[in-house]
Amino acid sequence: MRYLLPYIRKHGMLFVLALLFVSCEALCDLLQPTLISRVIDEGVAERDLGAVLRFGGVMLLVTAAGAVFASGRNILASRVSQRFSAELRGDLFRKIQSLSFINFDRIDKASLVTRLTNDVTQVQNFANGMMRIFAKAPILGVGSLIMAVRLNPELSWIFAVVVPVVGMLIALNLNIGFPLFAKVQASLDRLNGMIREYLAGVRVVKAFNRFDYETGKFAGVNAEYRGRSETALRVMAVFNPLIALTVNFGIVAVLWFGASGVSKGGMQVGHIVAFVNYMTQILFSLMTISMVFNMFVRAKASAARIGEVFAETNPMKWRDERFADGAAGGKVEFENVSFSYGGADGETVLKSVSFACMPGETVGIIGSTGSGKSTLVHLIPRFYDATEGRVLVDGRDVSSVDPRLLRDKVAIVPQEAVLFSGTILDNIRFGNERATMEEVYEATRVAQAHEFISQAPEGYHTRLGQGGVNLSGGQKQRLSIARALVRKPSILILDDCTSALDPTTEAALKAALRTYAKGITCFVIAQRIATVMDADRIIVMENGEIAGIGTHEKLLKENRIYREIYRSQIGEEMESHAVCE
Repeated sequence: MRYLLPYIRKHGMLFVLALLFVSCEALCDLLQPTLISRVIDEGVAERDLGAVLRFGGVMLLVTAAGAVFASGRNILASRVSQRFSAELRGDLFRKIQSLSFINFDRIDKASLVTRLTNDVTQVQNFANGMMRIFAKAPILGVGSLIMAVRLNPELSWIFAVVVPVVGMLIALNLNIGFPLFAKVQASLDRLNGMIREYLAGVRVVKAFNRFDYETGKFAGVNAEYRGRSETALRVMAVFNPLIALTVNFGIVAVLWFGASGVSKGGMQVGHIVAFVNYMTQILFSLMTISMVFNMFVRAKASAARIGEVFAETNPMKWRDERFADGAAGGKVEFENVSFSYGGADGETVLKSVSFACMPGETVGIIGSTGSGKSTLVHLIPRFYDATEGRVLVDGRDVSSVDPRLLRDKVAIVPQEAVLFSGTILDNIRFGNERATMEEVYEATRVAQAHEFISQAPEGYHTRLGQGGVNLSGGQKQRLSIARALVRKPSILILDDCTSALDPTTEAALKAALRTYAKGITCFVIAQRIATVMDADRIIVMENGEIAGIGTHEKLLKENRIYREIYRSQIGEEMESHAVCE
């Protein structure tokens, strides 16, 4: 929980001030039973109206003071808890942004959503409660105990019985509750994950008419969450009645033995009334403390889950080297690179990959599914670190350069087009927020997107639905390409990003790119051989290894794997014609 210390230091003064207000409010409440006792014993019993008015006036003043202190602590509690939760949520979001792909592979994304929302809310509610009623409970309980013993020592033995029993119940409550609420939060993770998965694939569900299947899956996860919540709340619900029963037995004992004392003339009626009031305040205090522990176990489970994210460390380190000023940009070198997603003990995805790509060169990468094509290019912007060997950009080992400087030189268009809420222009300028409209127009014309954007209801200011739902797959891919081009990178990575384009549009895009991307090192990953045929060089991947490097003509003559891909996609007749030529 060390991550909470900065927030405690920052908001500690206002927190302490709120506790001071709560303490003053509790002291006002503690005075009331004693004043009632004086009214009864010195005013009513003695038939002294002046004493009744005098002590009654003091009670009104004490009540007014308590109301002022209560208002003050409410204002402070709301301000501190809201600012604390906003800062915690913001810092947690920034922490998540600082993590690498390796961290994200370990942490479920639905769980991150729960930690950013529900878990932070649980901690916030506990912090708010601490300043509103939680701190008041022990002050009121201990104060009532002291005042009651001071008022009538003869009945104080009742506390010696009641308080230890209640303490045992609270301790038992804490020990049982924490693991139960930890399981509740884990179930909430699964529920959020199920909802997220369904919403992401709702079109597939509708297309295959699998509503009953998805409803059944959701019902199962929802039932698990409900069951664990019910179990936790049912166990917690047992303790409050037991605490109330124990304290009420104490009140009955006060009335029984107090009545006997009054009849014998050894006690005054006002003392008994005050003693019962103090017992009631102790009951309120203990019930509140029980509620505190119920909220504490939930907040503790949530705080631990938040702490797990803060404890995550980005394994990527660097020596803060910089690229040479004025040097030609875009040279990429792989030196005997091997990679495994599981580290040294995991299955090797890339094996001893070595090649060099010169500035301005276009390199096509082709191979069967799972051959390591995307993994290869993900090492260039350092989404992952090579398990063995080195990846160099412009002569610098990428592991020694600040990733932000490295990624300023690289633009990547992923396989799955990802768009964000906002306008079309916002999404294109995501690649370069300072891009002028002329630069935006140029990028969209190259990406073959300008025409359909211009025909949209509001042109470049047309708002997109979530994830670009109001665009076709090909339109989303072209916007993703425009977003990368407007960045004007030294290295452009196109990761199978033209799969949804028709051949005519793809041909126009390739022709425009040849002019626009002069001087830009370009990696083109594709499943279709036609996409990479005119690249300067083509890398053929097979089972994580380079099975061949060369031009289309050279590979067609000398590389069996490339020839098989060509034959399967274009046909034996065209292959024979190409070889003869």
